[in-house]
Amino acid sequence: MNKINRLFSERGDRKLLSLYFCAGCPEEDMTADVILAMQRHGIDMIEVGIPFSDPLADGPVIQSAGTVALKNGMTLETLFGQLDAIKSQVNIPLVLMGYLNVIMHYGYERFCQRCVECGVSGFIIPDLPFDDYLNEIKPLADRYNLRCIMMITPETSEERIRFIDRHTDGFIYMVSSASITGAQQNFDEAKQQYFQRINAMNLHNPRMIGFGISNRQTLESAQNNAAGAIIGSKFVTLLRDTGNADEALTQLFDALKK
Repeated sequence: MNKINRLFSERGDRKLLSLYFCAGCPEEDMTADVILAMQRHGIDMIEVGIPFSDPLADGPVIQSAGTVALKNGMTLETLFGQLDAIKSQVNIPLVLMGYLNVIMHYGYERFCQRCVECGVSGFIIPDLPFDDYLNEIKPLADRYNLRCIMMITPETSEERIRFIDRHTDGFIYMVSSASITGAQQNFDEAKQQYFQRINAMNLHNPRMIGFGISNRQTLESAQNNAAGAIIGSKFVTLLRDTGNADEALTQLFDALKK
């Protein structure tokens, strides 16, 4: 069974926590340290960012991390080599998150092959058109037992959400707002209504809520309205500030209690 599916099938009522970091930031060779530290600290799933020069969905924190990573020389091939070196030590799902241009340039099938070889369970491509997903990506992902995770936002229509739900597997990435990534202090009434509206749809796929989660209020709101939460910008900031994955995780858990 794919590790993503296993995670959700075995979680019971436990709420999940997934973290994002950008490979190659703050240092090119930190990928293994960050992943293994997350696993030690009980993180359920890891999103590994593939740096890109024009990340449209990302706020200034993750954009800056991508810039640092590219300056450090991080490439997709380098990342695969780093993941391959630790695949026997990683038990939790790894999900690559990157933009279409990088993956298309690398080659869709070659990308899927390397994902399997390096222990990756799935991927997220924020700017992937759904028609391209159905016609080109999904057949390859199915062949290699990979999960292509699709995103929904408050502006996604119910018809579109149900269509995504029918044609995907693993989980749905539920973006908390239509804005770019970045830490927020709270989720307002409009976001709460959005969460409740999606809950009422009784979708087949579990959902994870991401974008803006940085403290106890936003974490609890996400976990109360989905299978779990995804944290990106807050952890990326702490990792850059500390330069140490264990310390960044300790500080993150402290922040999530406030």
